Amino acid sequence: MDLEAYLEHLSSGKPVKGGSEAHLFMHGVSQEALRITAQINGSYHEPEELRALFSELIGRPVDESFALFLPFHTDCGKNIHVGKHVFINMGCKFQDQGGIYIGDGILIGHNVVLATLNHAKSPNDRGTMIPAPIRIGNNVWIGANATVLPGVTIGDGAIVAAGAVVTRDVPENTIVGGVPASIMRQLSEEELQ
Repeated sequence: MDLEAYLEHLSSGKPVKGGSEAHLFMHGVSQEALRITAQINGSYHEPEELRALFSELIGRPVDESFALFLPFHTDCGKNIHVGKHVFINMGCKFQDQGGIYIGDGILIGHNVVLATLNHAKSPNDRGTMIPAPIRIGNNVWIGANATVLPGVTIGDGAIVAAGAVVTRDVPENTIVGGVPASIMRQLSEEELQ
């Protein structure tokens, strides 16, 4: 299996069985991600150097408007897709095997967790992982300590309140909060200006 076949397997939503070829390949990708994130988090880097390291981690260039405050953690890296004018604050953890798609103009607060893998419900098959992507629209703000679970889409202009656990899709231009997150309200016309 190569990286392209691995990512295709994940994008299909097919389970990753414990001990399978895809699972073994996942371990190799994880080791590379751990190596690069250790380098990223190990010392200070000028913004250009940090963007180059993050680009190496995800396997594609990021825009010069991308900004990241350390530390940052991921166990894959190769299925993170980042738009323009994205800011990721300190302490974020991205589990991106299922795919993380981040639009333009995004603010991601301290300690945000984006998780794209579930495990099989059967205790006898708990080692099987089920990937599902997280899609974040444009101009979204995710508050500190929020967690977004597999398969969630966050619509353009939405705000995820600090500490929220997002288990289902978030409509555009709404504020969600709580555990599990629910709609608090729509953004007003004045707020959308």
